[in-house]
Amino acid sequence: MNPAGVPFITEEAEGVKLFQPITCKSVTLHNRVVVSPMCLYSAEDGILNDFHSTHYGAMATRGAGLIIVEATAVEPQGRITPSDSGLWKDEQIEPLKRIVNFIKSQGTVPGIQIAHAGRKASTLPPFIGDGAASEEEGGWPEDVRSASELKFADHYCQPNALSQEGINEVVQKWADAAVRADEAGFEVLEIHSAHGYLLHNFLSGNSNNRTDEYGGSLDNRMRFPLEVAKAVRAVWPDHKPLWLRLSATDYANPDPMGPDENGWDIFQSVEYAKKLKEIGIDVIDASSGANLSTVGYPPPSLFQIDFAEKIKREAEISTAGVGYICTGKQAEEILQDDKADYTLIGREYLRRPTWVMDAGKELDVDVTLPKQYTWALRMSRHTNKSAMDEYYLHHSSS
Repeated sequence: MNPAGVPFITEEAEGVKLFQPITCKSVTLHNRVVVSPMCLYSAEDGILNDFHSTHYGAMATRGAGLIIVEATAVEPQGRITPSDSGLWKDEQIEPLKRIVNFIKSQGTVPGIQIAHAGRKASTLPPFIGDGAASEEEGGWPEDVRSASELKFADHYCQPNALSQEGINEVVQKWADAAVRADEAGFEVLEIHSAHGYLLHNFLSGNSNNRTDEYGGSLDNRMRFPLEVAKAVRAVWPDHKPLWLRLSATDYANPDPMGPDENGWDIFQSVEYAKKLKEIGIDVIDASSGANLSTVGYPPPSLFQIDFAEKIKREAEISTAGVGYICTGKQAEEILQDDKADYTLIGREYLRRPTWVMDAGKELDVDVTLPKQYTWALRMSRHTNKSAMDEYYLHHSSS
């Protein structure tokens, strides 16, 4: 039985890239739909629970080719909030393994994003409030770590600049988290190097004013993130894909494709991607922004796809397009124009869990449902098959 999200009739999907399989190393996705990592802020001591199992389990039955589990901290101080997912100790492996096993049982590939919040750590979950979490609220406001002692915003914690010893320790923690992710059974790993978190703090001159070998020039600012990428690639199995999410610009320049030479821009992102490719990163997940609290952003619709295309062309590396991809037609156009190799669906997947099936209807591709639902939604087990198919196809298009 095919997994959900696969065309019933293969010939129907000829030429429709969204529903074509794609292979990277030993991993094949049955379509190009990826559920983007989205924080749920619902863990305790970094350990996922029944809510997460139900959340990811429901997504797994809805047909995406790959599901990337939310940003998962490599150390306790690397959480955005006290309620973030974690992989800094072995006790956190088994709850993740339970989720991995169910995702695989549905024919979907399980992935996870490992992360460190940097100067945006020790904050409140967004559905509780905005700003720093005190010790009484489970936070660690005196032990927030970053490239420099530059706050993200006035109502965030004052960060401490990592020492050389601290940098070395954190690099090892990224590698240790990658080993645990492999033990949990994940098939794709993503390094979070975006959105104003720790690796982005080092990359951008807007958040890094160091005067040692980790600050100043582009090569220096890239040094720590590249050390992390090397350490993770060294322990992550060669046959499994390794992704990295980056913010292509800080938007200090109102022109998204314009220069910010002493900060962070698309031109520096291309150079970063080239170095990452040499290390063995397989896919760049091209996001943007979130490192500066005072900048404006373009209108949301597909505003990040140009970044994915430029990195794909100039760094000659596979990319994933992300950001307000709302319809199947939009996703298909991105793929047909070769602007990216994968499409990541985030908030729209929360709004419409049936996104894959809806995209199929938009693109005139009849896709499979979970086997437990198919017999009921395609009439009943006693109905003549040809009559059943005719009825279903008529009503699904009306």
